[in-house]
Amino acid sequence: MENNTGTGKKTSATFPLPPKKNKKTGYRKYVRFIWVILIAVVLGVSALFFAVSQGFLGEMPDVQELENPDIYVASEIWSSDGVMLGKFEKEKTKPVVYKDLPPFLIYALQAKEDERFKEHSGIDLKSIARAISFGGKRGGGSTITQQLAKLLFTKKASQNPVLRAVQKLKEWSVAVSLERIYTKDEIITLYFNKFDFLFNANGVEMASQVYFNKKTNQLTLPEAAVFVAMLENPVKNNPYRHPETAKLRRDVVLKQMMETGYIDDATYNKAVSEPIKVDFHPIKSIEEGYSAYYKFYLRKEIDGYLKDYEKKTGKELNLFKDGLKIFVTLDSKMQVYAEEAIKEHLTDLQKRFDNEQRGRKLAPFYFLNQKEIDGLMMSAMKRTGRYQQLLAAKVPEDSIMMDFKTPTKMSRFTWNGEEEVEMTPYDSIRYSKQIAQAGLMSMDPATGDIKAWVGGINWQHYQYDHVKQGKRQVGSTFKPFVYAAAIINLGKTPCTQVSNAPFTRGNYTVSERGPSSMTLKEALSRSQNPPAVRTMDEVGPDNVIKLARDMGVTSDMQSNLTTALGSSDITIYEMLGAYNTFANYGNYIKPEMVWRIATPNGQLVKEVKPVIKEVMNELYAYTMIDMMKGVTEPGGTAFGELNRRGISQSIDIAAKTGTTQNNSDGWFMGITPKLSTGVWVGWEDRATHFAGTGEGQGARMALPIWAIFMKKVWADKTLNITEEDKFLKPSNWTGNCDDLRGLGSGYGDEGGLQTIDQIKNPTQAEPKKSPAKKEDNVNEKINSTDDVDFNK
Repeated sequence: MENNTGTGKKTSATFPLPPKKNKKTGYRKYVRFIWVILIAVVLGVSALFFAVSQGFLGEMPDVQELENPDIYVASEIWSSDGVMLGKFEKEKTKPVVYKDLPPFLIYALQAKEDERFKEHSGIDLKSIARAISFGGKRGGGSTITQQLAKLLFTKKASQNPVLRAVQKLKEWSVAVSLERIYTKDEIITLYFNKFDFLFNANGVEMASQVYFNKKTNQLTLPEAAVFVAMLENPVKNNPYRHPETAKLRRDVVLKQMMETGYIDDATYNKAVSEPIKVDFHPIKSIEEGYSAYYKFYLRKEIDGYLKDYEKKTGKELNLFKDGLKIFVTLDSKMQVYAEEAIKEHLTDLQKRFDNEQRGRKLAPFYFLNQKEIDGLMMSAMKRTGRYQQLLAAKVPEDSIMMDFKTPTKMSRFTWNGEEEVEMTPYDSIRYSKQIAQAGLMSMDPATGDIKAWVGGINWQHYQYDHVKQGKRQVGSTFKPFVYAAAIINLGKTPCTQVSNAPFTRGNYTVSERGPSSMTLKEALSRSQNPPAVRTMDEVGPDNVIKLARDMGVTSDMQSNLTTALGSSDITIYEMLGAYNTFANYGNYIKPEMVWRIATPNGQLVKEVKPVIKEVMNELYAYTMIDMMKGVTEPGGTAFGELNRRGISQSIDIAAKTGTTQNNSDGWFMGITPKLSTGVWVGWEDRATHFAGTGEGQGARMALPIWAIFMKKVWADKTLNITEEDKFLKPSNWTGNCDDLRGLGSGYGDEGGLQTIDQIKNPTQAEPKKSPAKKEDNVNEKINSTDDVDFNK
C-alpha cells in the first residue's frame, strides 16, 4: 500500500509491533513474592521469639534464675518455744556431678532422647520436621535441653493447642538461653538431677538409691537404660510398679543404643537377657506424717499474707526460695503429745474395729447393700490419681476397671508402720476405708493461739485435713449453743426445769429414756435429746444459729429443729473456736497459728494481731462452763471414761461428748482453764462405723485421745499447765440461778469481729450480719444417737 503526501514522495505504511515479552519478568515476580514471604516469616518468628523471651506472652525466668536454678533457700517454721518444726522445701534431692554419671547412662539418654545433642544449639530442626511429618509416631521434636527447660521453668503441658504452642515457644526460648549459659555436660547433669523418678526420688542419685539401693556411679547398663526409659513416662515405665512394661521400654532404649552405635550386638544381647531386679528402698517424704497437716493449713495462710505484702510493697516473696522465718503459735511439745495421743488410742481402736469386721462380707460398711457399695467404690476410684491418669491417656473404661482389679506392688498404712504388699488398687481403696481417722486441735483460751494441730493420721496416705478442711456432723456437741441461746434470750437458768417426754412436730419425733423432766444442767450433762429439741423450739432456731455464728461457726446450718442435735457438718476449727468463747469470758477470739513472718534479714512481712469479738456477758459464759462441768461429774456422759483414764474429778474440766447417727462420728470437746481442745474420730465414709454405741460413742472414740493428751501436758511442768488450774469466776458470780435473770442479751449485739484496739474504740468495728434460713415445716427425721455413759 502506498501513500501520497504533499511532497510527492511515496511512503510505506507501517504498524507498531507489540513489545517483546521478557521471559524473566514472571519468574522475578514469583521470586520476589517468595522472598517477601520468607522475610515476613523470619521477621514474624523473630518478633514472636522476642515477645516470648521478654515475657510478653507469659512470665519467663530471668538470667539469674537461668544461671542459678538450684538456689532455693527453704523457709523455716519456728514454734512458740523456739524449736524449728520444719521447713517449706522445694524438694529433697542429692545432686550428682557429671563425672559420677556412668558413660552408658549418658549414651542411653542421647540415643533415646536426642541423638544430635552434641550438634544443635538447643533446638533440633530435623527432629521437629520429623515429628510434624509423622505426627510424633517416630519420636518427638524436643531436645534434651528443651526437656530440661520444661523441668526447670515451664508448667505441665496445656490441653489447649494455642496455649500449648505458646508453651513450646517458651521451651525453645529457654532452651536456647540454657545452651548459651551451660556446657553440654552441665545440661545433661542438670537434667538427671532435676527429673522426678517418683517415690520421692528427685534426681538420678536418689532414684538409684530408691530402686536399686546403690549410687549412680554403680549402675549397670540395664539399670541405666531403665532410668532413661522412665524419662518417657515414670509412672507407666516404673520398674517397681510395672516391671514388665519397664523391661519392654528398657529394651527399646538398649536397641536404640545398638542402632546408634553406642553398644555392639553382643553387649545388647547380654543386656536385654537380664531381668529387672529392683531393690526397693523408699525415701521418706518431706511432706508426710502429722506435720504435713498443719503445714497444709499454714501454707494457705501464708500465701494470703504474701499476696497482701506484694500489693502493699510491690515485692514478690517466694515461700520456697526466699528463706522466710515463720514464727507460729504451735508448741513443739504439745504437738508431739497430740500426735502420740492419737497414735496410742487409734492403734487400740483399730484393733477393736478390725475384730468386729472380721468375717463380714460387706465390711467395713453397715446399712448398705452390694449395689450401693459398688457405687461408693466406683466414686472413690474415679477420685484417684490413677484413674485420672488412665482417663487422660484415653484408656477405655473397661481397661481401667481391669487395671484396678490387677494385683500390683504398693505401700499401705498400718499403725505398726508402712508395709509393702501386693494387692489390687480396688482392694487398696477398700482397705483404706476401714482405717479410722482422727483430728485434734488445741488452743490457748486467752490468746487464741493454736498450740497443737493434728489433721489426720498420715499425710502420705490420707491427704485430707480433719481440723479445718473436713466437716462432719457434730452431734450433741452442738447442744451448748442451744442452752446458751435460751439462757441469753429467754432468761432461763441451769436450774430451769424442762420436759424429757418424747417431742413430736409433724413427721419429726425425738424420744428418750430417763426421768420425765430435769434441769437444763442435768439435760446437758446427760445429753438428753428431747430437752435440747424442745429448748431449740422455744428459743427459735434462728436465735441459736445467730449465736453460733457470733461464736465463729461459719458452716451451713439449717434453721430447723434437727440442728439442735448436731445434724450440721462443722469443722473442729470452728467448734473449738466457739467453745473457747465460753472459756474466754464470753469473748470469741479467732484461732490463729501464724504469729509473725520475717525475711532472713529480719524485715517484718506480717504480724498477726488477735481478732476478738464480745458475744455474751461473762456471767452467761461462766454459766455454760459450770453447766459443762456436769458432763465430767457422776451422771455425766464423760465421767466413766475420765475415771477409767485416771483423771480426777477435782480437776476443772468443762466438756461435751458427741455421737452422731449410727455412731459415724465421735466427738469430745474438753476445756480447761489454760487449754481448750477438740477431738473428732470417725471413718472416711459415714457407712463405716462401730455396730453399737458401746464402742461407737464419742466418750469411747474421741475422749481417750483428749485424756492421753492432757495427761502428757499436765505431766510436763515446763508448760505451766497443771491439774490444779481453776476457771476464774466473775466477781459477781454467786452460783445462784436467780442472779442470771434480767441480764439482757449480753454483749455483741452489733456483731462483727474486732481487734483488741477496736474493742477499746467500738466505733472502729464493722457490723456483721448473721442471716439465718428459716424452715417452718420440719419433715426430716434424725434419730441422733444419745451420748450415754455405759461406765457409770
